[in-house]
Amino acid sequence: MSVAIARPKLEGSIALGADRRIGFAEFGDPRGRPVFWLHGTPGARRQIPMEARVYAERSAIRLIGVDRPGIGSSTPHQYQCVLAFADDLRTIADTLGIEKMIVIGLSGGGPYTLGAAAALPDRVVAAGVIGGVAPTVGPDAVAGGLMGNVGSRVAPLLQVAGVPIGVAASALIRVIRPVASPVADLYGRVSPEADRRLLARPEVKAMFLDDILYGSRKQMAAPFADIVGFARDWGFRLGDIAVPVRWWHGDADHIVPYAHGQHVVAKLPDAELYPMPGESHLAGLGRAEEILRTMTKVWDESSGQRLSQPTTVSRSRE
Repeated sequence: MSVAIARPKLEGSIALGADRRIGFAEFGDPRGRPVFWLHGTPGARRQIPMEARVYAERSAIRLIGVDRPGIGSSTPHQYQCVLAFADDLRTIADTLGIEKMIVIGLSGGGPYTLGAAAALPDRVVAAGVIGGVAPTVGPDAVAGGLMGNVGSRVAPLLQVAGVPIGVAASALIRVIRPVASPVADLYGRVSPEADRRLLARPEVKAMFLDDILYGSRKQMAAPFADIVGFARDWGFRLGDIAVPVRWWHGDADHIVPYAHGQHVVAKLPDAELYPMPGESHLAGLGRAEEILRTMTKVWDESSGQRLSQPTTVSRSRE
């Protein structure tokens, strides 16, 4: 059974200098509190679950998805390091008239969320990460996981051939477009049980199909650029992030190990880890309302602390 997925309320692209553009899509309340939701790897600007869109509508949240370079409406571009994305996010926020914001990142969107928190502490009020990729090089590195075991090895090849491979991948997606639904069902059947249950939900499947088919119809270089960037030094240290970070992670995650989430949270000055027992990599997509509610509460608490006391209160939870 197919489910129709609502189009964004506003969708377009923003100029980043003379020769680059980046795509965005808005959901929820256009006058609400701004929350940027950064997609996973792969993914594009519409990779925002219906639960999040509905909650944003009724809770005065302006929910914004952003294409990374090389997907959807965004010009291909390789960041020198993960931190460089923050400059683009600043320009996007300025163009959309946004001063303060929450940033949430799923999986491959996690490193960019942390980078934005590190680079824009005056703009990013709080950061949320859902099964985020951890550093694989530098003093904050942790071994293992799909990125550590595979991504780091293929990154040198992708650095020189990522765009052509992305063109080929996009062509493949156009070929399989007519049978995309059964292909998605097949992926669900070979996924861990927790992810399989999530992908069986019609609205979740519809969101993924809409996002991948729409975002990848012209290009799909972004996932390969992500891998190259993740395999480098990210350009900041986890201990330098001053804003509150809240981290959700399935303890049965088969792509980014739960231990990676524990590792990163332990290095962040103000962070809380929310374990998802028995859940795998995509679990956070089924907890979108909880995540948005938690993050807006952190915003409110942070604003109250700034008004009532001059020092930052750090909290940590295993």
